[in-house]
Amino acid sequence: MARIGVISISDGRDYVHGGIVGFIRTVEDRLVAELTAAGHTVVRGREPVGSNRQAVVVARQVRAAGVDLTVLHYAVWAFPHFTMLAAGQLTSPLLLLSNIDPVQPGMVGMLAAGGALDQIGRAHTRLWGDPGDRELIEAIGVQARAAAAVESLRGNTFGRIGGRPMGMNTAVANTDQWQRVFGVDVEEIDQWEIVRRADLADPGEAKGAREWLERNTAGVHYDGLKLTPELLERQIRSYLAMRDLIAEWHLDFSGIKGQPELTQYFATMDIAEAFLNDPYDWNGPKQPHVCATEADMDGALTMQLLKQISGTPVLFADVRHYHADRDIWDLCNSGQHATWFAARSDDPAENLASVHLYPEVFFFPAGGASVHHLAAPGQMTLARLTRKNGDYRMQLMLGDFETYDEATNEELMRQSTREWPHAFARLDAHAGDFLSRFGANHIHAVPGDHRATVRAACELLGVTLDEFSRAG
Repeated sequence: MARIGVISISDGRDYVHGGIVGFIRTVEDRLVAELTAAGHTVVRGREPVGSNRQAVVVARQVRAAGVDLTVLHYAVWAFPHFTMLAAGQLTSPLLLLSNIDPVQPGMVGMLAAGGALDQIGRAHTRLWGDPGDRELIEAIGVQARAAAAVESLRGNTFGRIGGRPMGMNTAVANTDQWQRVFGVDVEEIDQWEIVRRADLADPGEAKGAREWLERNTAGVHYDGLKLTPELLERQIRSYLAMRDLIAEWHLDFSGIKGQPELTQYFATMDIAEAFLNDPYDWNGPKQPHVCATEADMDGALTMQLLKQISGTPVLFADVRHYHADRDIWDLCNSGQHATWFAARSDDPAENLASVHLYPEVFFFPAGGASVHHLAAPGQMTLARLTRKNGDYRMQLMLGDFETYDEATNEELMRQSTREWPHAFARLDAHAGDFLSRFGANHIHAVPGDHRATVRAACELLGVTLDEFSRAG
């Protein structure tokens, strides 16, 4: 969850402030209790603001606590210039919150303060209601989670391993624009570092990891040519090489070009990409590290934002095929899907029980294992940062992953590339509209409906929102 600052603003007349400060504290107590119960960390201003000096001192105290969002709270009529003074000290996004008490005119105070902020161009959002209202607390949470996700990007370093893959302009972004809009730096690293470091990786760990995969997955289907124990260990050592690079260069998220050099002459990066995105490997639980195949910068950035919003791994896929007779899409891309999506379980054994490692197909002559599974069903938020005329937009929609009986699943997977991982998605978008407007061949997804938080994050970033919906 997020860190939320709460500052209650009061009346500047001493005799009025003294008579209402108890009421303000009571309402603030209820607000803080509800936000805390919702899982947030709340930093309270040390006292309700009833003077110029208090406005500055209390705001500085809350700012120093490193909050993601500051709630300026209006339980009563409040002098608007206190808000202006406090806002001048605050660097976090601002949310103005008023009560709906007919006796105490907090709403009047919020409107006066909000109008003053509008006059100087200080962005903010406004909400109103009783602290006991679950929808109000959730709405505050949406703003706070969005602010936390956006702030989490600033100061990140993206590691781009290799350059543009196979002429894909949509996978390459402007580093100046990334710094300006998202606060993200880019570290350029040659793919030779994977080859070099893979050769130096611990052979004992690679062997142990291979045996762990053989024991725990649904099957490792060696063919003696495209997939051998030696090739699988090479892929595992590539994963260890990436872990090495991530630690040494302090990479927050990354992308591997892969094609055509590594997939033609070394090995596919499917094992590395899948397990980097997973919340576990053969050593136990770990934090997922967003890694995009084909060094897709905008894909990785989308995934990093969605990971912060959802708290789960993020799916990366090609929009591979549209089954018009079923109105579903096959989202499929080499071995990129994290194995976690096979069952979305906290127990890796449940996920890996549905994962097969198959020999790679003819696209990748260097060989290695493709990480095959079918994504578990459930509601999903699907999104992608794309660019139009050089400006970023977030293309967003709701959908559902579906599965069917075994024969149907098999028949559908064989219509594209069976060996690769699949997700059958029913999108809240008309096929014609999607194919006419969607700005990339890659798409990303997380479980649940996170659209409200994505919308709020886009507003904070100044990124245009482009939503798809059948209703629209």
